[in-house]
Amino acid sequence: MIRLVALFVLFTGLAATSASATPGEVVVGGTLRDAPMYGFAGDFRKLSEYRGKPLLINVWASWCAPCRLEMGSLERLFRRVNGRQFNIVGVSTDDDAHVAMRFILQSGITFDNYLDNKLTLENMLGASTIPLTILVDAQGRVVMKIRGAREWDSPESLALIAKALRVRI
Repeated sequence: MIRLVALFVLFTGLAATSASATPGEVVVGGTLRDAPMYGFAGDFRKLSEYRGKPLLINVWASWCAPCRLEMGSLERLFRRVNGRQFNIVGVSTDDDAHVAMRFILQSGITFDNYLDNKLTLENMLGASTIPLTILVDAQGRVVMKIRGAREWDSPESLALIAKALRVRI
């Protein structure tokens, strides 16, 4: 009976892991494909334009309380590094661009943010839950995926980012 329960737990755990993947997800160690990124001011970039320097990508939504909570620390981190050691970008999964833009303006967020209403980035990054933060090396390889909110300018987070991206903060 114990073996049967153990097999059930193992099987359901594996099923949950595989079911949580998003279509076309790039796993840790994989290289991000190029993708269009649509800014809130009508600007357009390609993800590949961020290659050459490590990148922190934060996937969020204005309706997500943990996402809203961590935004201040991401902004403080952005002001601290100012693109010198690595870049920071946000990817909103909001359906309504106006609501997301209002949140950005009210929060005083100044780092680049993009709207992903076609789910291209959300699926590629594996954002089955948010907030999700992806650390990417200068060649576009996913180094780490961190689920849940963090205080991104805390000593622990700074040490994690520095080690994962091999930068000095």
